[in-house]
Amino acid sequence: MAKISVERAHSLGKEAAREKADKLAKKLNEQYGLEPQWSGDVLNLKRSGVKGAVHVGDDSIRVDVELGLMMSAMSGMIKAEIEKALDKALV
Repeated sequence: MAKISVERAHSLGKEAAREKADKLAKKLNEQYGLEPQWSGDVLNLKRSGVKGAVHVGDDSIRVDVELGLMMSAMSGMIKAEIEKALDKALV
């Protein structure tokens, strides 16, 4: 099982950051079938072999992902995609 954690600072404020996270979650759902569910300021994402959470703060967003055995081999590529998507979403 591989664990990925990516954190980025932002100056959007919590509400705007939540909106960006929500948009990103919809895209991840369409592309990868990750089911999003909000729990306070944490957006949980889940599908077979992947479990993750997007923690939205006042000045940062952190994405934590746990990959199952089959997905662990692609952890480097998945981390790079998360970094790229976060950087693009927080502009």
